[in-house]
Amino acid sequence: MWYNIEMEVNLNCDLGEKSEHYSGINDQALIEIINTANIACGYHAGSESVIETTIKIAKENNVSIGAHPGFADKKNFGRKRIELKKNELKKLIRDQLEIISGIADAHQWPITHVKPHGALNNMACENFDVGLAIGESVYEFNKDLIYLVLPLSEMEKAAQQLNLKYACEIFADRNYQDNGQLISRTDPNAMIESFKTASENILEMLHTSSIKCLSGKKIKCQIDSICIHGDGLRAVSIAKELKKVLIENNIQLVNLDKLN
Repeated sequence: MWYNIEMEVNLNCDLGEKSEHYSGINDQALIEIINTANIACGYHAGSESVIETTIKIAKENNVSIGAHPGFADKKNFGRKRIELKKNELKKLIRDQLEIISGIADAHQWPITHVKPHGALNNMACENFDVGLAIGESVYEFNKDLIYLVLPLSEMEKAAQQLNLKYACEIFADRNYQDNGQLISRTDPNAMIESFKTASENILEMLHTSSIKCLSGKKIKCQIDSICIHGDGLRAVSIAKELKKVLIENNIQLVNLDKLN
């Protein structure tokens, strides 16, 4: 293990995704561990009542919140790719930002960032125009929101072109291809379910400022935040162990909007 890495990092989680695919059973426990919650906006999962409940718990635990917009496809949990025209895509994002922002503002715990979900996020990572359309929607809605992106992706390039605030996240529970993209969930090597492996990978990535690919290849990048998928079978155990290991290595955990 590496000690005294001396840095700040954010620990985030995708939450509020109660649906026919996921019960939301991990949400309470995870909110008590993490710094930032990406909350589903009711399109791929969740509902206005789930959004409200999640925001209330986040505020009680001083956890910053953001929008986690996805395709309007609860049947596939937002994990099926859907081709949309630019104006349709921008409306998809804007409508979801309006839903969650209205609820968040009513509870005086406003959103601080936006992170696309599932297939929409994957498409934005690969396709500059998709990443740009989402970024434009974010900027037009509130230019002070942070765009949470995969490092070295088309999303990051789009944020840079728009001069939009952004933060780069890596995943504790996913493996990477040699191009720095996530391995597809259809691949048996996509997920990491061992909290020991997850923690060791994250420490190595933070120490080297690199994405660690499944092959062992390392790709230098910016790292601001670490994500754990809230619906994972071992999400809580991974989050607990990862937080413990990060603190042991003198890494300061802060809310996404408080990163220096």
